[in-house]
Amino acid sequence: MFVTPAYAQAAAPGGGATDLFIQLVPFVFILVIMWVLIIRPQRQQAKRHQEMVAALRRGDQVVTSGGLIGKVSKVVSDTELEVEIAEGTRVRIVRSAVAEVRSKGEPAKDA
Repeated sequence: MFVTPAYAQAAAPGGGATDLFIQLVPFVFILVIMWVLIIRPQRQQAKRHQEMVAALRRGDQVVTSGGLIGKVSKVVSDTELEVEIAEGTRVRIVRSAVAEVRSKGEPAKDA
């Protein structure tokens, strides 16, 4: 009666690939932003921490992730350190538990 028929326009042939590309551009943009702002800095920080832990030696003053401050008295193995936290009190910790190196000690002298 008062309603006129509406005719839909036909899509242009071959336009599907361009539409798909245009729809994927925002997702690719978001992934690039996440890489630059989140993933890349975390990898760099992890790499710096690994280098710091690998360079630990006797005499370094360290802070553990638990907040203990001590001096490395002995490198037990590739994964463990012996840290003196008070005079006569030594604890064994895992190297990865070292959060910060406060001061580098003098290298051990050979006898």
